Amino acid sequence: MGKPLEGIKVVEVAMWAFVPACGGMLADLGADVIKIEPPSGDPLRGLQIGGLNEEGRRIDYSWESYNRGKRSITLDLKQQAGRDVLYKLLEDADVFLTNLLPPARRSMQIDADTIRGRFPNIIYASGSAVGPTGPESEKGGYDAITFWARGGISSSLTEDGAELPVGPPGPAFGDTLSGSMLSGAICAAIAKRALTGEASTVDVSLLGTAMWSMQRYICQATADSVQKFPKPPANKPNNVLVSNYRTSDGRFLALCMLQADKYWAPFCEVAGRPDLASDPRFTDAKARRENVDACYGEVKALFASKTLAEWKDILSRQQGQWDVVQDVGEMKDDVQAQANGYLKRVDYGDGTEIPMVGLPMLFDGHAMKSTRSPELGAHSDAVLESLGYSEEEIIDLKVQGVVF
Repeated sequence: MGKPLEGIKVVEVAMWAFVPACGGMLADLGADVIKIEPPSGDPLRGLQIGGLNEEGRRIDYSWESYNRGKRSITLDLKQQAGRDVLYKLLEDADVFLTNLLPPARRSMQIDADTIRGRFPNIIYASGSAVGPTGPESEKGGYDAITFWARGGISSSLTEDGAELPVGPPGPAFGDTLSGSMLSGAICAAIAKRALTGEASTVDVSLLGTAMWSMQRYICQATADSVQKFPKPPANKPNNVLVSNYRTSDGRFLALCMLQADKYWAPFCEVAGRPDLASDPRFTDAKARRENVDACYGEVKALFASKTLAEWKDILSRQQGQWDVVQDVGEMKDDVQAQANGYLKRVDYGDGTEIPMVGLPMLFDGHAMKSTRSPELGAHSDAVLESLGYSEEEIIDLKVQGVVF
């Protein structure tokens, strides 16, 4: 089965996580993504945040995840000779992808006006911190500050009076979401060009993606002139069937039975407490809200009386919605993750394999295959040869420090 973006050529001049994550998605979808790195490489390569594998080799899963399936060429775009190589690459490219700050783009002559002026049929795609217009449009950002903090997410998760705001749950959380949004914008631009012949300049920002993610609260706060919605107390849910409960073996179950009156009696029946359903204090949603302390106490004690395994069996016998609060180390054993190819093993090229999370997109029932990320400049010679450079010309570029 062919991949949906086979035949699409993407040239990426980007670093860190946000936009490279977008490029990795496009590569998984079948695009030929050529990553141009400076002589020192994408600075993400130098963080050394990965762990050692069984053979004692350090694997940086941030690098591997966001740069999967690409080809790497090193070019010094501060030199005209380096830009000349870039322009040759762009002659038959479909997408130019970047997250360099606007001043750097202008100094390297890779800004939208320059690139679109030379190549009017190319889609110019950028990832920004806070958007391409406005007084702060040239400001940089990272997911922890621009997406998580400025975007209202951290504040909404933080209890009133907390010593510190809640931080992101993991590395590049906002970057990967924003990269996904940018890949969608690029695919839309590819479709638009195919239908109309018109190429576009597209931008996605960390701030804009955060606001999209928080739109329910932002819209209501704007309409109601509210500064912040207080975080609901965990010890007093509005609906006792929409909450998290601790089991006797210290695990947690998450319930999300929004149609409380539909599921309350069947839940009580399978849980062995039909008396709770018939109790006049708890007979319907209104009564349960009025007596929430007593009702919540009963349900909390009920869950604390049995193990996770017991509750999984019990809850599977009713129709209300629930799931286990899983640890990341359990995801590899999730039967649905396995069945749908959400976690795969990728050939690392040295006789070993590494785990990699696949795209959450299935085409005709199939998950997209992935390959590992490239070593720095691994494809420089091959890419230059494909552009018509002779062996002598390639050597000359290396002597000049244009290619490494």
